[in-house]
Amino acid sequence: MLSMHNIVVRHDGRTVLDVPKLEIEPGAFTAILGHNGSGKSTLMNLIARQMKPTSGSLTLGAQPLNSYSEREFAQRVGFIPQRLPDTSGLTVRELVRLGRFPWRGLLGRWREEDLSAVEQAMRETDIQQLSEHFADNLSGGERQRAWLAMLLAQASPLILLDEPTSALDLSHAYGLMTLLRSLNQTMGRGVVAILHDINLTTRFADRIIALKRGRVFFDGTPEELLSCQLLTALYDIDIQLVAQPGATRRIAVVA
Repeated sequence: MLSMHNIVVRHDGRTVLDVPKLEIEPGAFTAILGHNGSGKSTLMNLIARQMKPTSGSLTLGAQPLNSYSEREFAQRVGFIPQRLPDTSGLTVRELVRLGRFPWRGLLGRWREEDLSAVEQAMRETDIQQLSEHFADNLSGGERQRAWLAMLLAQASPLILLDEPTSALDLSHAYGLMTLLRSLNQTMGRGVVAILHDINLTTRFADRIIALKRGRVFFDGTPEELLSCQLLTALYDIDIQLVAQPGATRRIAVVA
């Protein structure tokens, strides 16, 4: 369980995030929604230990989040930022192998389980055929799968992704979300992802946390979020729900 208590983040004298209490269950697919500037990335960066709150506490399991060493934390939580780090000169296989660093370090002796983890991660993400290609030469969708394979090799039970579909076209976005959902359901990996597309979110997530002006505006299921009144209030624009052929769940459109 990842828990937040009385979290406040201030920047330039302004409160950008104010969360009295929030808990994220392991094993679920949790999406974070909200308009630009709502505090989504701030919340994600707190969970990923990329920043510290002005006040309040975060715990993972029974320990304060900041009490884990870098390696201990990486064994529990994997993170892909919105802007992918530079991978110049690294092949896909070398990138995926980095996922084993929390377990072996720089000089640790590799074991059969490490090799198996790398190969399985590439199979799960369907990038075996790209293993000797340079990661920087891949398409946007391929690069996302390569980084996801690195997290799978890392074997952390919780995966954090900051806007993983932002640079992808519709086909690749749905493909990546389908893959994440499959990994969540078949391998039990918890997923927390910042998303922008309401319909993509309600299709794949178990739980949705929506932020507005730095506060939790909504926390519930996709079915509960699919309300014209809620969505209109969240985004400050008239949003209606319309039926989609062959499906029981309606989709959100701007009126």
